[in-house]
Amino acid sequence: MKKNMGNLDRILRFVVAAALIALYYNGTISGTLGIVLVVLAIIFFLTSFMGFCPLYLPLGIKTCGAKRK
Repeated sequence: MKKNMGNLDRILRFVVAAALIALYYNGTISGTLGIVLVVLAIIFFLTSFMGFCPLYLPLGIKTCGAKRK
């Protein structure tokens, strides 16, 4: 599995995921919406650590820069 996410994309996903989890545990978001957002945050954490987003494949998106020779 090749990486298709750049560093900025990975950092933004990590920050958004941390914010969503903090809002859920703080009680700002709750109920079904809160659970859905926590699941989304977990997906964001996993994809940011792996550097690979499966949704980018069919869309043809690649945010990582070109490899330097």
